[in-house]
Amino acid sequence: MAEKKLSFAIFGSASKALESIRIKELLGYLAQHEADIYLEQGFFHALENKLQEDLKIAGVFEGVNFDVDYVISLGGDGTFLKAASKVGPKQIPIIGVNMGRLGFLASVVPDEAKDILDAIFAGNAEIEERAVMQLEALGEPLEGCPYALNDIAILKRDNAAMISIKATVNGEYLTTYLADGLVISTPTGSTAYSLSVGGPIIVPQSDIFSMTPVAPHSLNIRPIVISDKAEITLEVESRSHNFLAAVDGRSEKLREGVTLKIRKASHKVRIVKRKEQHFFSTLREKLMWGADTRKF
Repeated sequence: MAEKKLSFAIFGSASKALESIRIKELLGYLAQHEADIYLEQGFFHALENKLQEDLKIAGVFEGVNFDVDYVISLGGDGTFLKAASKVGPKQIPIIGVNMGRLGFLASVVPDEAKDILDAIFAGNAEIEERAVMQLEALGEPLEGCPYALNDIAILKRDNAAMISIKATVNGEYLTTYLADGLVISTPTGSTAYSLSVGGPIIVPQSDIFSMTPVAPHSLNIRPIVISDKAEITLEVESRSHNFLAAVDGRSEKLREGVTLKIRKASHKVRIVKRKEQHFFSTLREKLMWGADTRKF
């Protein structure tokens, strides 16, 4: 049976253009399969400058102006999150090729990329869906993408004193956090910022969110896990009269008095995964669980 002709949108960072040989090999492999290749504009210019040659692609796109069968992220988890924010509700599956460091999301190493693509062209790729959360600021429009695959963090500004965050879940008062911030995480994001501030590791598909304070004033305030069907309402007070809302690391300044609502989005992010890839083995590998790092 003949292969279906597919189209791919490729995201990458300018720094990853330095690994142009691997990227050129990937582009060549896609071309061999007669795929239509589209490059994100900034990445295209960086790659073109590095290679000093014309790239044989179908086109260049900006922002969310692409309509393809698959998205490829070339970089680390940051590049993957950028791609996921641009995909948004399009429901296009994302292949995360890890050219960074840790790589929980971008879990396909470059040497495995062709195997993943072979499975895609053969029509038997394995796709996993991950929950997304959405931020709404009542009375003040958000400038950036409101969807987070990893987390939404409410944070004090650099030199400000701690902030006060009144938290309500489904209309029921939870507590008022006096802290440097609060991280609300999906299961996917539980191994990111949330983990670094003491939050729990959550297995994907668990249908829960976690709420973890950042440097709380009281040590009695601990992380809490809630259903992802809940709606979280936050009211922030700050001596500087403003604060930061970071959606998957994309920060913007909001004014004191704005009411924030966080809920599960209506769409999910679809991730192409290796058939032998499992969450527990990824934990053992990435976090070096069970490894004896002592030097004798």
